[in-house]
Amino acid sequence: MLSRIADSLFWLNRYMERSDCMMRVIRTNYILSFDMGNTNNFSWTDAAKIFSYSPEGIPEERLKDSSSALKFLIADTKNLNSFKILITKARENARGVQDNITKEVWEHVNSIYHIVNSPDLETRLAGSRSLELIDLLDQNNTLFYGVTDSTMPRGQGWSFMNLGKFIERCLLTIETSYAHFTKIDHQLDKAQDILFWKNLLLSLSGYELYLKTYTRGQHTINVVDHVIFNKHFPRSLIYSLQRIGRYLDDVVEETKMEGSQALQKTFGRICSKVEFADMNVIKSIGLPQFLHSLRHDLAGFSNELTRIYFSYA
Repeated sequence: MLSRIADSLFWLNRYMERSDCMMRVIRTNYILSFDMGNTNNFSWTDAAKIFSYSPEGIPEERLKDSSSALKFLIADTKNLNSFKILITKARENARGVQDNITKEVWEHVNSIYHIVNSPDLETRLAGSRSLELIDLLDQNNTLFYGVTDSTMPRGQGWSFMNLGKFIERCLLTIETSYAHFTKIDHQLDKAQDILFWKNLLLSLSGYELYLKTYTRGQHTINVVDHVIFNKHFPRSLIYSLQRIGRYLDDVVEETKMEGSQALQKTFGRICSKVEFADMNVIKSIGLPQFLHSLRHDLAGFSNELTRIYFSYA
């Protein structure tokens, strides 16, 4: 497979995973913003910090209310991480590799692109039916995974797509969790009720599984265990890391690229930080230090992977 093709497949799924996580955070925050009993204090500013980058900071007028925040996060092309920009980038990558993805995958990405580029997008976001549009985008993101899983052949392209997907998922779980735990200064002994953690758990699609899995104990500790160590939770760190390892092994076996074995060892060290850790390790290191170190190492691994397989300088 040409490095250009592998690169586009990798980034197609990274952009789609980022847009999926973003839309779940937006939907959760939008719905809970109407709940007067919501106690988590997670704001649109917090959501914007995860899904936008601006050295000068985010102008307050763009986040003054839900309508302004939705426009900034979904439709604002000046926000380089807005939903519209992410889908546009995903479509550009998909268009360049149409011979390597199925017709169904291309058509679905293209259909989401046309939804976010409709002339009345901002009007719909500002109106009383904005939740309908949010739900439509959220459902289409979920459908992308169904279409991809049921139609894509399991070859090298599939492996590179899943490497992009799970690297991005792992980084976003770290970012989203860090933002929520910042609200309690990362103090794991600070007990909070389930309402405090509802936003985080819904944003990661892990609320229902959490309630079924954890029937006793302190919620703060349980949420850390759920997000980091629960192997049955598809957006936990350990689950994502294990999937990265699986698809990395497939790529290395099929390509035999120079430097690939060293890359495997590098990832093995990263994965072991989570696999052989427990709550005592988290407490001794400190949750922010643990998450920051993992994010730094994973970003370095991603850069090295792109250098080896996509010929990045």
